[in-house]
Amino acid sequence: MSNDKKHTLLIVDDDPDILEMISYNAKKEGYEVHCAKDGEEGIKLASRVEPDLILLDVMMPKMDGIEVCQIIRENNKIEQPIIAFLTSRSEDYSQIAGFKAGGDDYITKPIRPRVLVSRIEALLRRKHKEEDVAETEGSKRVVLDRERFLLLLENKEIQLPKKEFELLELLLSKPGKVFTRDQILSIVWGDETIVGERTIDVHIRKLREKIGDAYIRTIKGVGYTYKEV
Repeated sequence: MSNDKKHTLLIVDDDPDILEMISYNAKKEGYEVHCAKDGEEGIKLASRVEPDLILLDVMMPKMDGIEVCQIIRENNKIEQPIIAFLTSRSEDYSQIAGFKAGGDDYITKPIRPRVLVSRIEALLRRKHKEEDVAETEGSKRVVLDRERFLLLLENKEIQLPKKEFELLELLLSKPGKVFTRDQILSIVWGDETIVGERTIDVHIRKLREKIGDAYIRTIKGVGYTYKEV
């Protein structure tokens, strides 16, 4: 996809005022815009128009945004877009559920037009960067076998304990994305037990011992990210 191509946006929200406001501002910036008033319509449109970016409301009747995201991510006939959730909710569990479902970002309501346009541009730039990386790097050297909790590193099988596997699986789900310590604790450990940030460091150290230091980067004071090698 070349950067001068007109990008296609799909907005899925049950609030007609939100649809109108986002559509108006996105069209002013030259985007091709499609709107859906509920999740079912959004899934059909995603399959038909193949958007570059979907802005998806979390709370909707019939089908919420989390479920819509899961369905789109599981459909290999859809060229996978960036999905950013629109939400007035700030609860951690909503954001965690969104990331687990395959969401890329969150945009909180009320939405300011200038901020929204900047976020859209930033997300699309990231998509271009990821596509360029995918083209130059070729196939992944690290593959996870979920059924056997196995890591395949350059075709060598490495057995991982459950939490190490889930931590690596989270980082691998979005190469280049920085997962904060709070996100890692909430997604990997959840409410199972009370653990400290030191627990993450120990698991990261053990993973590095098994796969090498090149794949997992520490972002000081923030968290960790996975880097293709």
